[in-house]
Amino acid sequence: MRIVMAGASGFLGTRLAERLRQSGHDIVRLVRRPSERPDESSWDPAQGRLDQAVLAGADAVINLSGANVGDHRWTAAYKRVLRSSRIDTTDTIAQTIGRLPADERPRVLLQSSAVGWYGDTGDQAVAEEAPAGNTFLADLCRVWEAAARPAEDAGARVVLLRTAPAIDAGGSLIKPLLLPFKLGAGARIGGGRQWMSWIALADWLAAAEFLLERDDLAGPVNLVSPRPVTNAEFTRELARVLHRPALFSVPGPVLDLVIGGLAGEAQRSQRVLPGVLSQAGFAWAYPEIGAALAATLGAQPAMAP
Repeated sequence: MRIVMAGASGFLGTRLAERLRQSGHDIVRLVRRPSERPDESSWDPAQGRLDQAVLAGADAVINLSGANVGDHRWTAAYKRVLRSSRIDTTDTIAQTIGRLPADERPRVLLQSSAVGWYGDTGDQAVAEEAPAGNTFLADLCRVWEAAARPAEDAGARVVLLRTAPAIDAGGSLIKPLLLPFKLGAGARIGGGRQWMSWIALADWLAAAEFLLERDDLAGPVNLVSPRPVTNAEFTRELARVLHRPALFSVPGPVLDLVIGGLAGEAQRSQRVLPGVLSQAGFAWAYPEIGAALAATLGAQPAMAP
């Protein structure tokens, strides 16, 4: 396949592009600077500029663009960045696909989204048919996914990748936790009873390729493990894999001081299940959190006490 990818320089995009290249696909990366290589093409999503010729004749488009949710405090200004970095890119790609003649239109758009769609589900398990929640991230996901509609209306198969945090040493969930846990200062959040949805990086990559190739699958798809865990269980398993204790709890007010608006999201409960992937016969390599953590962190050196 010839695949055009936005967000190919991000954590997930870099790894997915490499996997797809190894599978024999040609990848064209959309970049927001003058292109420097034959496999790059410049665009300006903030201005809605994308050369139709770049997408014409492509077999697929993958859009993973979006500013990192956990990189900054959620000030009003950064919330605007989170929104524009997703909506502008998605709208530009979907509108461009919609303007192409049917015989030149990519067959499929894999469009990034997030399990933030569901808001706080408490102890209730939810799958793809559940409505959007009532939080900032849920509202962001709602307009993010809606921005892809012109591509769907034009006849492209659109798959909405409702992604959970990926388990990997370099990922946004695990990376900031490694040092405190190695120092023996690992802690659950609040009482630790809230549910966490997650997915091993290897399974996320396999699921994305699976969805790229399955012409019968479209709409929202939860890229999550079939075994969500409570925060207490996650904390216990991470400490076990790193051979360190995790005896503490971080109260909500402390999180508010440290990370601002993201603190509320960190304390929400999300018990999200992969209904579509399960029914389609997808096989997870790491359905259990302990095995997923061990696979990516098992060789991590423990720090001396």
